[in-house]
Amino acid sequence: MAPKITVLFYSTYGTNHGVAQEAARAAEAAGAEVRLRRCKETAPAEVINGQEAWRDQLEKMQDIPEATPDDMEWADGYFVSVPTRFGVSASQFRAFVDTLGPLWQSGALANKVITATTSAQNTNGGQEATIQSVYVTAMHWGAIIVPPGYADPIKFEDGGNPYGYSCTPGALDETGKKSVAFQAKRLVEYASKLVN
Repeated sequence: MAPKITVLFYSTYGTNHGVAQEAARAAEAAGAEVRLRRCKETAPAEVINGQEAWRDQLEKMQDIPEATPDDMEWADGYFVSVPTRFGVSASQFRAFVDTLGPLWQSGALANKVITATTSAQNTNGGQEATIQSVYVTAMHWGAIIVPPGYADPIKFEDGGNPYGYSCTPGALDETGKKSVAFQAKRLVEYASKLVN
């Protein structure tokens, strides 16, 4: 049985959008059924419209459905890609997580696999702490964390964050693509172990 993976992301300027697209592609290539979903934008329109790059990115993502609790209940695993905001995940992701209380109470988020990635303006701008904050939330759900660790040589080429791929803003380079693909395939591998 093919595992079901929700690739959940929030992206202000496009970096995490690119990571999520690569993760979805790699997860499908590894045999998973995939839903690519974005967190709803919660920033005020006047703020978004005051920054051309932010406004343009939001327009680029209009064809991607906004995440719902059903996308979380449906999945066997989650690939999360969110930017760092002062050492934790962006508030748009947190706002979505805050809608999941009924699923958590029913146990519908337990025993699912999860992995996470992030980006920040600076290499040491809270990237590891952000991924760990996503994992702390997942522990409350009873989810099973699948970090990349150093289980593939690519981790020695991509900056070496064992918690999940992390980067500074911009398009994914070839090393980034390989790292994200490895992390997505590893997630699918462990999701498959749980569903089969």
